[in-house]
Amino acid sequence: MKTKPKPWRVALGLLAACLLVPGAAPAAPAAGDAVQIRVDAKAKGAPFPHFWEQMFGSGRAVLALRDDYRKDLSEVKQATGFGYVRFHGIFDDDVGLFQLGRNGQPFYNAADKSGRDGQPVYNFSYVDQIYDGLLARGVRPFVELSFMPKDMTSDPKALQDFWYHPNVAPPKDYALWDGMIRAFAQHLIARYGIDEVSQWYFEVWNEPNIGFWAGDPKMPTYYTLYDHTARALKSVSPRLRVGGPATAQAAEVAGFLGHVHAAGVPVDFVSTHVYGDDTAQNVFHTDENIPRKDMVCRAVDKVHKEILASPYPKLPFIMSEYNASYANLPNVTDTVYMGPWMANTIRACAGKVDVMSYWTFSDVFEEGGVVRTPFYGGFGLIAEDNIPKPAFNAFAMLHRLGDVRLPVSSDSALATRRADGTLVLALWNYAPPVGDTASYTPGKPTGTSKHFRVDVRNLAAGAHATVWRLDEDHGNAVAAFDRMGRPDSPSRAQIAALRKAGKEVVLVTSGAVGAGMGALGYENRPSDLAEKQACAAVGQTRLMAVYEKLFAQHDLHVGQVLLTHEDLEHHERHLNARNTLVTLLQRGVVPIINENDAVSFTEIKFGDNDKLSALVASLLPADLLVILTTVDGVIENFGKKNPKTISVIEQIDGVIEKMAGGTTSETAVGGM
Repeated sequence: MKTKPKPWRVALGLLAACLLVPGAAPAAPAAGDAVQIRVDAKAKGAPFPHFWEQMFGSGRAVLALRDDYRKDLSEVKQATGFGYVRFHGIFDDDVGLFQLGRNGQPFYNAADKSGRDGQPVYNFSYVDQIYDGLLARGVRPFVELSFMPKDMTSDPKALQDFWYHPNVAPPKDYALWDGMIRAFAQHLIARYGIDEVSQWYFEVWNEPNIGFWAGDPKMPTYYTLYDHTARALKSVSPRLRVGGPATAQAAEVAGFLGHVHAAGVPVDFVSTHVYGDDTAQNVFHTDENIPRKDMVCRAVDKVHKEILASPYPKLPFIMSEYNASYANLPNVTDTVYMGPWMANTIRACAGKVDVMSYWTFSDVFEEGGVVRTPFYGGFGLIAEDNIPKPAFNAFAMLHRLGDVRLPVSSDSALATRRADGTLVLALWNYAPPVGDTASYTPGKPTGTSKHFRVDVRNLAAGAHATVWRLDEDHGNAVAAFDRMGRPDSPSRAQIAALRKAGKEVVLVTSGAVGAGMGALGYENRPSDLAEKQACAAVGQTRLMAVYEKLFAQHDLHVGQVLLTHEDLEHHERHLNARNTLVTLLQRGVVPIINENDAVSFTEIKFGDNDKLSALVASLLPADLLVILTTVDGVIENFGKKNPKTISVIEQIDGVIEKMAGGTTSETAVGGM
């Protein structure tokens, strides 16, 4: 008879729990009030691809040329590893791709210096810069083929209400449209190669069932546009992927699939959009009152079933726009509300959609005009001035989930397992937003508190837990913005503080021996170990006094942590060191870590603090390790004729290793 394994508590496990809580932590629960979460670490589970973080939306194409757009793109790429980005307007006139010649009028920046009257002239300069910038950052385009160039439109007055007023009319001549699509595809293949471009997606237009398409009647005229576009792309290469209908309100998918099947038109994927505050009347044609937290996945389920019932039951389903709101609601998209909303959306949509593209990754965005203030209810994960919102931190936390989903009987939890066996749980307490208007409403969410009791079976002995938390006091730049009085135009110092809000920093330092040498009268670094330790003992106090003074200027406290090699090799001491660091961070204290030179019994063991910082980063674990240096880069031919500075090294090989050397400093050890 086998003995039943005892349940392991949450504190005992290779377990990372993502806590996404919109309110403050309450008092201890009464007996029986806790939500019971039971997880078997060895359960078979089901595949759990990260469909929610494969693609993000952004505003319009020309914004991708901006430095702040590219910085935000890199931040989100680092946090989520996403692979595709979608935006409007690659054919808009500010990108400059299409013009018609007018009686020999010169085109100074075009290949053809003057176009014949009425003949197309193409300029791919900005197109190339836009796509080059994405690819250089490891992100591919999900190409929305829109909007209509002014020289091609059938109605110059058919302008959408966005600040930049794209033209949304059908083309005046489909021969011009077809020619542009072919030239566009041919150019992309010539520049990037078919093996690359065949991995992109080409989506025909944006939301043709509402105000983004002026064809009349809307869907039949859109089908004409789709048919021409799909056939033109496939005429260039059958490997190019094309799809639609990119409708709003999860609409018209069944009709679209019926049309392409009847007409024999190529289709490689289905796309549509939905938002948490879309109405049941628009999405389901009913009078239901569907809550914001349920609308997106109810719509996903609807479209999923429509695809299964179509002639294309295995067609990939891409929700190419979604968010909790289609409006600028600062209590929704700016706040910690987005953590539980996102976690619940992932839980409920899993298995019914291939890709979901959150709208948007950044508030570098101009649909309503130039952004005036960081927190106005923008759609992005990152606010103006590169300030991470709580939604950014939610995505970064949810990125940690594993790729196998384990059974758990709760609508407020996800249990997953990574390839290395680590369990990752997401736990959340959903509450409606404090306000749902364009004006910010201060206050805390209403609703009942939720307490979790987590039992994990079949974990290895000696396992431990790490907790990441998002709530009013953790990962929440909006709380700092509120304390500032919500300034319309924050100062540079305030912007720096907002960027820092929600980020925890551990500083690994050196310099204790050097600081002590001056106090004890040494001109050169002593060689005797006892003398070095004496310098370290004196220098540590001086070093910490400097850090205490500097951090106090920013209202921050520091705490000294001295480590030895043995602390990080011995399991129990390793855990004690880690628990100390985590507790300091939870208390808002910046840990200042140095090697405990004063008690070391051999020569400086870590050699330099690059190694110590790497070990500490692994100990926590940290999301990012930044090593600061006073030099501009690696110096090739150092100390020789014609030295050359290498600022960026993508890969370390034998040639690079030969450049590494020691240090000539009298107060430091290390080198490379």
